[in-house]
Amino acid sequence: MDQMDELMSQIVTGEAKGLWIAQGLPPDALVNLHLSETPDPAVNSSYKLGTAAQTSIGLSALAAAHFHSLRTGEEQEVSVNARHACIEFNSEKYYTVDGKLPEGEYFDELSDFYKTKSGYVRLHTNFPHLKKGLIDILQCPPDKASVTEALSKWDAFEFEAAARAHNLPAGALRTPEQTDSHEHARTIVNVPPVHIRKIGNAPKRVIPDGAKFQHALEGIRVLDLTWIIGGPVGGRTLAAHGADVLHVTSPNLHAEPLLDTETSRGKRTTQLDLNNEADSSTLWDLVKEADVFLQSYRPNSLAQRGLSPQAVAEARPGIVYASLSGYGHEGPLNFRRGFDSLMQVVGGMSGGEADAYRSFVEATGGDTSNLPPYRDLPMQALEHASGFLLAYGIIAALCRTITEGGSWEVNVSLVSTLFWIRSMEGVNPVSAFRDATPLPPRALPFDPEVVTLSTEIEEAVADDEDGTRPRRKMSVILHAATLSKTPVLEGKAPMRLDANKPVWLPRAS
Repeated sequence: MDQMDELMSQIVTGEAKGLWIAQGLPPDALVNLHLSETPDPAVNSSYKLGTAAQTSIGLSALAAAHFHSLRTGEEQEVSVNARHACIEFNSEKYYTVDGKLPEGEYFDELSDFYKTKSGYVRLHTNFPHLKKGLIDILQCPPDKASVTEALSKWDAFEFEAAARAHNLPAGALRTPEQTDSHEHARTIVNVPPVHIRKIGNAPKRVIPDGAKFQHALEGIRVLDLTWIIGGPVGGRTLAAHGADVLHVTSPNLHAEPLLDTETSRGKRTTQLDLNNEADSSTLWDLVKEADVFLQSYRPNSLAQRGLSPQAVAEARPGIVYASLSGYGHEGPLNFRRGFDSLMQVVGGMSGGEADAYRSFVEATGGDTSNLPPYRDLPMQALEHASGFLLAYGIIAALCRTITEGGSWEVNVSLVSTLFWIRSMEGVNPVSAFRDATPLPPRALPFDPEVVTLSTEIEEAVADDEDGTRPRRKMSVILHAATLSKTPVLEGKAPMRLDANKPVWLPRAS
């Protein structure tokens, strides 16, 4: 590698280097990470989403490679292409089942921006009980015209406060400056995207002499209590590196099959009702033999059921307890529900993206008179980046169970991911919106780029089936990380949330 190549490599891996070293991982390992030299603009955005995508995916894969090295002494190369990484950040839009796009919509018709008498507000109404709560505040019929009329009589921040008082998902559109001046932002702005701390003592993880593993996380058991996108993506990433991931959901909670089908691939799935004493006991039995406890419910939700990090670590010394939240575990808004679409709005990203797009239109001689003051990112980048950063944090903590021993807690939040992405220098608006290639549409036949980056997997045989029924086929986006010695697994797709018994598979010998 000549001087110019070395300088370019240092620039490209700069974001990864900071997050890697912050977790006490060896800097020398970064030489094995190969990222796209010009990651941005990878998509139409003024934010460096190509950098965020390849960095978060690359870190999770490099951590897996390092964990494998600690267990076997074998090092390997890790490569990630920024454009492929961005496509994977939109993977829920690019899958088919038996050659057909799954039915359903990703957003309820009322999940949208609305003009108020002062500013704009966005609602998130994908869940029936949350939708009902917002409609109850508005006291109007649950249709677009009625909601538009009702919100036109509110102030944006007053409605946000009214929704917040009932823990309902609505956010007032903020500029980056308005976001940064908020008390919560001032509290958490310096919280790193991945926070790891030791929460208990335990012996170092024992590695049998001469142990060999085909996949980096082979033999690792992950109890996955997550939902929506970010948390499940974290679990899916661990499964891709060979972990036995058991995804546990409640039969009492609202399901999102359009998302669940894609994010559960590679995992096994089961359902437990924690209001049922027998099911609760079963969960604790699983905890005692798990290596990772992964959850994405609001802070303190599981702790109220006795499943706090401390309680889990006491039951299973040496475990890694990982959490993904919306607003983080500190600050006045830490118990709020967080969704990517709303976080973009309250976090200054939608406003910042709109300003950049307006600058592009002005620079190219276009008419800006009818442009709205908001603009969505081209994909749910906060959820996906947080999911991969979560996987990175978990594997980094697993590495510490080898080198130091102990039980560990990992915290990642959408808001810290947002501030991380916003901290990167933005992309020139003309380059972002004229020169970048848009993401392919979600339409059949898929764009050749999607076809090239896809593979076919098979429906898994559920525990209550005999395997004679023809298996459905699923076309999915390939994982963007390539490892030279321990290839990632695309796995099979359970295609239901109760495909398996709540038991662990035998560990690899």
